[in-house]
Order: sequence, then structure tokens, then C-alpha cells
Amino acid sequence: MKTKKLIISLLPVFAVIGFILFNACKSGGDSKTPPAENAGLTLPEGFNAAAIAEHLSSPRHLVVTPQNEIYIHLANARNGNGIVVLQQSGDKATVKTSFANYGGTGIYIKNGYLYAASNTDVYRYKLNDNNEVIDPAKPETIVTGLISRRMHQPKAIMLDNDGNLYVNIGAYSNICSDYDKDKKGCSVLDSAAGIWQFKADKLNQHYSDGVRYATGLRNVVGLDWNQQDNQLFVMQHGRDALHDLYPNLYTEKQSADLPAECMFALKKGDNAGWPYLYYDWIQHKKIVGPEYGGDGKKEADNKYIDPVAAYPGHFAPDGLLFYTGNQFPEKYKNGAFIAFHGSWNRAPLPQEGYCVVFQPFKNGKPDGKYEVFADGFAGADKSPGGAMHRPCGLAQGPDGSLYVTDDQKGTLYKITYKK
Repeated sequence: MKTKKLIISLLPVFAVIGFILFNACKSGGDSKTPPAENAGLTLPEGFNAAAIAEHLSSPRHLVVTPQNEIYIHLANARNGNGIVVLQQSGDKATVKTSFANYGGTGIYIKNGYLYAASNTDVYRYKLNDNNEVIDPAKPETIVTGLISRRMHQPKAIMLDNDGNLYVNIGAYSNICSDYDKDKKGCSVLDSAAGIWQFKADKLNQHYSDGVRYATGLRNVVGLDWNQQDNQLFVMQHGRDALHDLYPNLYTEKQSADLPAECMFALKKGDNAGWPYLYYDWIQHKKIVGPEYGGDGKKEADNKYIDPVAAYPGHFAPDGLLFYTGNQFPEKYKNGAFIAFHGSWNRAPLPQEGYCVVFQPFKNGKPDGKYEVFADGFAGADKSPGGAMHRPCGLAQGPDGSLYVTDDQKGTLYKITYKK
């Protein structure tokens, strides 16, 4: 309880820092290394980046094996190949093989199996001692029938240390206005807008067999297991269109800045409050949504959990990774990298995001300000259509290198550090 109160008390600090760093992804923050030497990226001094693969087909999340091979889940399966396997040689990675007749986002290795998710199902593949898939044509089905409607369809996955599988089910609505016109309760929450838990080793489970582990989460794509406190952490994509829907309550700038993109530390039964509230990183408060009687100032019920950290609105967090390697300087150990895919809806203000940031942690909790770690992905045009690259997935290699996928032009980056 003391730890939770400490985290809540620090949220104003995180919010002020977020305000100061709001344009950091635009300026590159404190990065010093010239981008021409790093595949176009700007990085802190001592770090180097290489584009080790290019022209992949919308690479989403990825994992790197102890043998240094890379499994990447592609958004779409072309010619029956939704997962590609790359082998590395120096600063280049080439396709070794591919398989899976489905595209998707989530992919993870645990206890001798490769797990992968389409938008509706979760599969696993048995691995040999070299972490190679034994029979790529015959995956085992873990879960079928996951909700996939209208929007927020991609499924990210994570496994804990106790045999459980976690799957995000994104809300098929921005703010539930189509499904709660009488304001009697959002029916979307019955089957989506949360994290569902399944057994990782039980075959042929149906969506209805799962446990709604946490609710009130509009859309989660980036998630990871924090080994320090043995807990699931997730990044939520916040709601849209505050000014468009309520111009009498919100200016265009407020609508561009709000609500926060939030990091939550989840426990079973938690409720983050969507669609009834949003988190304001400038006021550092949970605010009642205007659809439910809010005016931009009215605070929400404390029965809903607080985020452990908050970031500027619409940056679109698609990747989350706790760094446990030893290659990077000590300050990065057990901290979190976040891949911000980039905004589309901040107009008429400039679009932002399109970067990877680092959030320091201490004793399993956010500690101090976040900082821009890798910038320059988008190039001169920070917009969904004009950006050269958009960061999405994050993974750590066996030597502590950091890998970043770009699902815009299909580039795979490898970031390393030398003293």
C-alpha cells in the first residue's frame, strides 16, 4: 500500500517532466550521435544503430533467440508466410525461412515454445534445443475465437512465470458512444477493452474459457512482464477527438495534448476506467469523460487505478520492453523502452511521437523522467503517410543489443553500445 501511494504521489512529477519533454521526439532530446552514422537515427552518445534488414512486410513484434536468430511476426501473411526467421551476420540479417498462414502482432518464446497470435487466435510451435521450430506446418492451437471487430484488432501477447498467457482485446470503439447511448454502462467491456488470461499449456481453449484479468483498457499493443516485481505492465492508447466531439469544452491544443498515453502495472481485477475517464498528464489527474458528465476538470472515482507513468497524447505506444541486459550502461538495467508509433490526429498541431523513449525504473517502478532514446525514424515528415519509418516492436538480443522493427517501410534496426 505504501508503494502504491508513493507511485501516485510521484505522478505529478512524471507529468511535469512529460510537459517539459513534450517536443523531445521532435528535437531528439539530449541525443548527440550524428544520425548519418546510425541508419538515420539520433541516439545518445556511445550508441550505434544499423539497419540490419530492410523491405520486410510490415514487421510488428519480434523475439531474438539465445542463438541470435530473430522471429518477426508480420502484419499480413503473404504467400502463407506470416512469420519470418532471420539469421544474423555482422550488421546484416537475412531471411532463413518463413512460415504461418496468418499475419498478426504478438509473438513470444517461453518454456520451449514459440507463441504467436493472429487477430483471432493464439498458436504455439515446439522448439528444438537450438530454438528452431520443429514443425512449422503444424502449430498447436491454444486459443480460438478472440474478438476482432471494427478497430483495434491486433493481439499482443505475454506469458508469466506461472503458466499463464495474457492477450489484449482492444475496444472496437473510440469511446463506446455507439454502444452506450443511454449511459447505462458500456457493453463493449463485456467482451473487449481489457486483458484476458488463458492457460499457456492448454490446447483448444475458446475465448469464453479465458478470465478477464483487467478491464477498462481501450487498446493495449505494448506489454511486457516486469521480472523485478513479477507483474504485467501495459501501455494504453488513449481516446481520440475531445475537441471534435466537445468543442465547447476542449480547444484544439487540448485535444492534441490529451489524454495521456498511460503505463499501467496490472493485477487481477484491476479497472483502468475506459470509457468513463481519461488521464490528464498536465493536471496529473483522472478526469471524468465528457460523455459521462465531465467538463475537463471533474475528477473520476478513485476506484479506478492510476497509471504508474503518463506520456503526451496520441503518441501511440506499440512496443514495451524491460531491458535486462548488461551491454548498455547501468542506468538502463531493468528500465523500460517504449516504441511510440506516432500520432495521426493532432492536427492542426504538428504530429508527434515516431520515436523510442526510455523510462528509468527503480525497484520495479518508474523512477524519474523519461527521455528520448532513439529519434529520427520519421525523417522530415512526421505523419502516418509521410513518415519514412515508424517504430513498432522491441526485443533484446542475447548480448544485450536492442532491436526495433519499423512497420512502415519494413526496416529492422539493431542498436548497440560501446564505451
